[in-house]
Amino acid sequence: MTRKQRRMTIIGGSLAVLALAAALVLNALRDSIVFFSTPSMVAEKHVAPGKRFRLGGLVQPGSLQRGDNLAVTFEVADGNAKLPVAYKGILPDLFREGQGVVAEGVLDSSGVFKADTVLAKHDETYMPKDVADALKKQGHWKDDYGAKPAAATAQGNLQGAVR
Repeated sequence: MTRKQRRMTIIGGSLAVLALAAALVLNALRDSIVFFSTPSMVAEKHVAPGKRFRLGGLVQPGSLQRGDNLAVTFEVADGNAKLPVAYKGILPDLFREGQGVVAEGVLDSSGVFKADTVLAKHDETYMPKDVADALKKQGHWKDDYGAKPAAATAQGNLQGAVR
């Protein structure tokens, strides 16, 4: 075997090993990728029961009900559709009605989303004190940084929840 043939064999073997490694990594990631959906998307796509996905939207005011042993039910809406959610566990401190939420879990056969993880969206108006003081000193401070209307805050929370 000449040097050129040996070199080509080594390069070809290396490329084959690299392709195999990439295929194994992508196959492993395929099982752990979870897509984000809104209640409207769930209704349109007719998501099959048992399929894992993330549900995002706003917690409907008046829908939060607490049960025994940390069981909680609430509805998540996106303006067009709403979906009931059941969760058992401790909710995040920032979780409340009217705020943005992302829940991860599966849809059961009765149409209830069984969440095993609930993430609450924080308020986007937060600003560190040093930054706020610097903005005030430079004259760029707006009085509405600390107080937005409730509808604008809730809409901002929904948009930020998908980031």
